[in-house]
Amino acid sequence: MATKAKRVVCIEDEPEMIDLVRLILGRKGFHVIGANGGIEGLETVKREEPDLVLLDLMMPDMDGWEVYQQMKADDVLRDIPVVVVTAKAQSIDKVLGLHIAKVDDYITKPFGPQELLESVEKIIGTVE
Repeated sequence: MATKAKRVVCIEDEPEMIDLVRLILGRKGFHVIGANGGIEGLETVKREEPDLVLLDLMMPDMDGWEVYQQMKADDVLRDIPVVVVTAKAQSIDKVLGLHIAKVDDYITKPFGPQELLESVEKIIGTVE
């Protein structure tokens, strides 16, 4: 019996970045659901209850930090692992805040395909 593809919600305000993530993870059999921005992202996570969330921090409508805090405050979403994906220029306060908040992993843009894959597989395993 085929195992169900692991679902990853990618919350990001740049469509090209969602496409890139879909390309990298899709090749390995992950099902990537893109969400444009924080508000849509939070709604998508509630609807899909994915295996993992890839979360951009810098978004115009609701930043990733806010999305993360709302997820952690929700009994259903609290245990979904979160990998923060952010530009290197992010302020050190955000980085420290995230370490205190205990996100599951942290990837800086630009990232290589292997780096993304290793992070995802480390947290939720491989699809095969």
